[in-house]
Amino acid sequence: MPEITAFRAWRYNPEQFGPDLSEMVALPYDVLTAEDKQRLLSRSERNIVAVDLPFVPPKSAGPDHVYAEAAERLNVWREDGTLMVEDEPAIYVYHQIYEHGGKQYTRKKFFARLRLEPFGQGGVFPHEHTFGGPKEDRLKLMQATSFQLSAVFGLYSDPHGAVARLLEPGSRKPDATAELDTVTNRMWAVTDPAIIKAVQQEMSTKPVYIADGHHRYGTALNYRDKRCAAGELPMDHPARFVLVGLCAMEDPGALILPTHRIISGFGDLNVESVLGKLRDGLKLEPAAGTPADFDTILPQTSPYDLAVWVDATKQMFLARFSERGILDQLAPEQSPAWRNLDLAYIHTYLLDELLTRDLLGGSPPTVHYARSGADADNLVRHDKGIALICKACTMEDLRGVSQAGDLMPQKSTFFYPKLATGLVLNPLD
Repeated sequence: MPEITAFRAWRYNPEQFGPDLSEMVALPYDVLTAEDKQRLLSRSERNIVAVDLPFVPPKSAGPDHVYAEAAERLNVWREDGTLMVEDEPAIYVYHQIYEHGGKQYTRKKFFARLRLEPFGQGGVFPHEHTFGGPKEDRLKLMQATSFQLSAVFGLYSDPHGAVARLLEPGSRKPDATAELDTVTNRMWAVTDPAIIKAVQQEMSTKPVYIADGHHRYGTALNYRDKRCAAGELPMDHPARFVLVGLCAMEDPGALILPTHRIISGFGDLNVESVLGKLRDGLKLEPAAGTPADFDTILPQTSPYDLAVWVDATKQMFLARFSERGILDQLAPEQSPAWRNLDLAYIHTYLLDELLTRDLLGGSPPTVHYARSGADADNLVRHDKGIALICKACTMEDLRGVSQAGDLMPQKSTFFYPKLATGLVLNPLD
């Protein structure tokens, strides 16, 4: 089962910056653009993005010299007092306060080191595929800096809130705060050995499910293996661990938001032909609504599985899946948990079987992804296509598929908000 440890993080020096690190932190590297990087650096040339994103576009490996320059910059910050190292090993309580759908939420997590184990072993489970480019980029950065800068976001089950109670900061002032993209970030260092030990004991029986940061976890495994191949690596060496931000699945602030599908590229076929083919797998009911309703038309409690907007005819439908059992035939190698996913039905049956194979002669439609109703509206108007407004997957979906050893369809989960990078840096030597 998972093993977590406290560690002595490097972090921005409060004697130089005070507790407010709003100008120092950034979103994870993989959601930033070149323009985002310049905007952050215009606020402070010592923003963490200067070392965490040495090459743009993100997810692409750059030339060796950009990673060497990032390492040199990090070393300068360590030497000139920009960064300080914690006096004692700590677990770092991390709260994010944000609004969604007119409600305020607080998502409670903590930063720690997690012992690296291959996916599916040692109680650590992935839920999505990873690709080569981002891992190569992250590996080059880790090798150059001997640091892990961005945390992996992990989930664990704690229905009674035992870990959160142990780490409740009460009225204590945060050691660090930051306002980032309308999200308030607060962090407290916990150095009490008794509390740390109690948290370790609680976590020792809880599987960890990777929510966000599969590339970072895979890169940390590669880094560890390369260090082992270069010589003996003690079992307690920092390279055998990865920086994680861990959150209880049951935390009221832990939301998974939906990602909608916009389909287009139907060749000479009109959308009515496409809609007709989709009726083979959907029971469609006309509904009142426009793209302005995308964010509200399909709540999680709705008896419907999908909302469908046809831009050409300005029609809204609510839909139920009419052939749920078809995935038993189309994907018998997948687990029951996977075959029960809404997105498995959408991709495997509606898109791959009905549209690509039956209607389009093997040429798949173009699929774009939208994480908000406004984005879906813009895309469907631009593409002159059909919007499939989806429900979010649930924590139970993620846990069931992960434990079965399956991986979810692409862009199944959208965890909001993203963890801030720059609150704690994990040294690997």
